[in-house]
Amino acid sequence: MKDAQSIKAKPKNAVKRPVNTKDLAIAGMFAAVLAVISQISIPMPTGVPITIQIFGVALVGVILGWRLGVLATVVYIVLGAVGLPIFANFRGGIQMIFGLTGGYIWAWPIMIFFCGLKPKTPIKALNTLLLFLLPVLGTIINELIGGLQWAALSGDMSVYGVFTYSMVAFVPKDVLLTVMAVILGLPIRKVIQKQL
Repeated sequence: MKDAQSIKAKPKNAVKRPVNTKDLAIAGMFAAVLAVISQISIPMPTGVPITIQIFGVALVGVILGWRLGVLATVVYIVLGAVGLPIFANFRGGIQMIFGLTGGYIWAWPIMIFFCGLKPKTPIKALNTLLLFLLPVLGTIINELIGGLQWAALSGDMSVYGVFTYSMVAFVPKDVLLTVMAVILGLPIRKVIQKQL
């Protein structure tokens, strides 16, 4: 009987602690990092600049892990949604969430979840592979959600048209930026975890 009670008690002990002031401070700092990275863009001959927001989102997830990473991203999205000009090109407001490209923004916490997972399989090589594959999967999910909202709100493009355009214009660049974020973020995560 005691054994059964102790087994039932284990999951309660395994529950993560609630969010505290330190977590909120870290989330706020990394929301600010996202705000800065979101303003970096590369001018293109087409007139549509390439932003590296996806790099910032992936970096935050890799460094903080999924729990604090999602919190930081939600803080960033809420601040942008209430009107602070912290989205790309110094834009803000709720219309950014419900506009053509809003799906890419509100899907970031889902992407962060995958970027922040730390694989714990018995095979070290598989863990290393998953550290790259899971963030790439998160990026692809982000592209799917963003593309679906774009197609739904765009009167002149079909779902097929949006995804074809995304596969050429965004996905290769975003996957590359995500991989770069993993490479840069992993050593930073080790340093930060020692400090925390």
